[in-house]
Amino acid sequence: MSMFWELKQALEEVRDYRAGQRTDLRVIRFKPPKQVRPGEVARIRKSLWVSQREFALLLNTSVGTVQSWEQGTRRPQGTALLLLAMAKTNPAALLPSV
Repeated sequence: MSMFWELKQALEEVRDYRAGQRTDLRVIRFKPPKQVRPGEVARIRKSLWVSQREFALLLNTSVGTVQSWEQGTRRPQGTALLLLAMAKTNPAALLPSV
């Protein structure tokens, strides 16, 4: 039952913050990642020296999806877009640690 009270208190704090009654909360706002162009998807994959199949496994998606991103017929969304944005700055972040 304590989890309920913790959630209730947290929601009350958010309500008070939005009403301007509290200023002591730490608020973090995230910008959604920018869209990744088809050429960038291929560059990220190639920087890892992996095939489309291996890249699909790293992103937990299908080979067909990776192919469609690289050809520009579809665009990455959601978690895949976030992973690609992270890999763009640090490609090794996608690789499993050995």
